Amino acid sequence: MSYKTILVHVDQSRHATKRIALAAEVARTFDAHLVGAASSGFTREFYRNSSVMYAGPIPLPELDVLTKAAQQALEGYEEQVKAAGVASYERRISDDETEVTLLQQARYADLVVLSQSDPTDDASKLLRGLPESITLNSGRPVLLVPYAGEFSDIGQRALVAWDGSRAATRAITDALPLLRRSAAVTLVVYNADQQTGVHGEQPGADMALYLARHGVKIEVMAQKTPAGLDVGNALLSLAADLGSDLIVMGGYGHMRWREMIMGGVTRTLLQTMTVPILMSH
Repeated sequence: MSYKTILVHVDQSRHATKRIALAAEVARTFDAHLVGAASSGFTREFYRNSSVMYAGPIPLPELDVLTKAAQQALEGYEEQVKAAGVASYERRISDDETEVTLLQQARYADLVVLSQSDPTDDASKLLRGLPESITLNSGRPVLLVPYAGEFSDIGQRALVAWDGSRAATRAITDALPLLRRSAAVTLVVYNADQQTGVHGEQPGADMALYLARHGVKIEVMAQKTPAGLDVGNALLSLAADLGSDLIVMGGYGHMRWREMIMGGVTRTLLQTMTVPILMSH
C-alpha cells in the first residue's frame, strides 16, 4: 500500500500555507497525485434563504465574491505546490459548504490533510468542527497539522497509540506508508492491566510483530498513565520526550442529535496537539 491520491483543504486561512506545504511534501515523497479542494460555501448560505425556495433573485455579486476568494486560494495553492516540486496535482472548486465538499472528495483519496482548528483564526472559527466531521465520516485517514509550530517533514520518529481497538487498528494500517519509512517507531500501550481481554501476556507484542513484518522498525512501551495526567496528555508528553514528529491513533466519537461528541483522548489531542496526527475512525 502507498498513498497515490492526497486531498488537501485549500482556503484563505493563515494556516493554509503550512497545511499545503506538508501535503505537498507527502505527495512528493510518495509520488502521489495532490488534489487541492476549495469551497465558496455559496450553496449553504443561500439555501437557508427562503427567497431561493420561492424563486427569489440570487445576489450574484455576493456569489462572485465568494467564488473569487476560493479561486484566489487555489491560485496560491498551485503556485506553492509547483515550487515544492509536486509532479502531479490539480485544483477543484465547489459552491457547496466546505464539509460537504471534502467529504465527497475524500472518497477518492488515500489521505486527507487538514489543519487543527484555531480558535483565534477567523477563517477557522467557521469550520471549528471540520477535523472531527471529516475524521468520523469520510472513511479515510486524516492527517491533522497543528496550527502552532513548523512541520516540514513527518514520520521520522513516529509514536503509535495502541489500545487493541478497531479504530487504532485502522489508523495503524492507514499509516503504514509513513511508518515503513520512519527511522524509529514507538508503539505505546497505556494501562494495559485495565483492559481485560484486549492484550496478550505482553501488551503490544502482537501488533509490533505485525508491523515488523511490514518492515517497520518498532519498539514497544507499556506504560501507566502518570499521576495527574489523562491518556491524551500523557501521549503528548511522551511525544515531546521522544522527539516524535507524528502521532498515529484511532479517532473515537459518535453523533448525538446533530452534536459531534468526541472521545476524551481524541478531544484532548484535537485541542492541544503539538505534532501532526494521523487519525482514522
